[in-house]
Amino acid sequence: MSKAVIAAAQDAHLQGAAAPPRMSLMQRFQNSRNALGWAFMLPAAVLLLLFLTYPLGLGTWLGFTDTKIGRAGEWIGLENFEFLVTDSVTQLALFNTLFYTVVASIAKFLLGLWLALLLNRRLPFQSFFRAIVLLPWIVPTALSAIAFWWIFDAQFSIISWALVKMGLMDHYIDFLGDPWNARISTIIANVWRGIPFVAISLLAGLQTISPSYYEASAIDGATAWQQFRHITLPLLSPIIAVVMTFSVLFTFTDFQLIYVLTRGGPLNATHLMATLAFQRAIPGGALAEGAAIATLMVPFLLAAIMFSYFGLQRRAWQRGGDK
Repeated sequence: MSKAVIAAAQDAHLQGAAAPPRMSLMQRFQNSRNALGWAFMLPAAVLLLLFLTYPLGLGTWLGFTDTKIGRAGEWIGLENFEFLVTDSVTQLALFNTLFYTVVASIAKFLLGLWLALLLNRRLPFQSFFRAIVLLPWIVPTALSAIAFWWIFDAQFSIISWALVKMGLMDHYIDFLGDPWNARISTIIANVWRGIPFVAISLLAGLQTISPSYYEASAIDGATAWQQFRHITLPLLSPIIAVVMTFSVLFTFTDFQLIYVLTRGGPLNATHLMATLAFQRAIPGGALAEGAAIATLMVPFLLAAIMFSYFGLQRRAWQRGGDK
């Protein structure tokens, strides 16, 4: 055998010994970040598909039919939406929803921001007060609605009783019997329940702001208002965008509080889109009409999501990014 053949055989043997062993399919899967990522996302994707995408698609489809409870419907196109556009009760429910959402969201933001700034200071029993603030958010909505139902009762209202005893009024206030009183009463209940979410979320954002910014501005002679306007508010704006987006979504789609407190009364004065959709679909039996009302809520919800998206763009700017 020639030396060239022997050398070639030795080289082949060395190359075979140096070659790494072939990985199995499972090993390649475990070493792939993309595959693992998709695997971890799969359970959540299945849940979203079953409990979010499918109901949303089914509800949208029902809105274009004349389905009733106990009777399969047929495709009727935009007839439900054409009727709802001219329906006075639906128009009133839309006004109530927008009024309820705007007023309650602004009140929750202002009071929640004030409470967050207060809790961010060094106060005695600070941890205790922070825990107490969460109570309205922790209490079940139905239970808090029943409590407010008693507080606003026309005969047994503790507010009316106190005002009469102090001589400020000579009669009880009909909180839930008058249309505008009922609107304001439901907003008060919603604000009381929603303030903790806004306050604690903004407090978490305040904790991330470095004290050095305030120390440097104080040396330069900045007032407390100037520090808030030029330091706190800009650095807190991404958190505000996210928190207020969720607050608007929660308020716009509120159902339990209104349904337990007033059931949409008096004279449909507190009916929101969510409560009206339920009333038309379940007690009223018009599934298609209720689904159409729920579908009409989608554009407003998408607008809130887009507000959150554009609000988050400031985060890149604050970090010095190009976007």
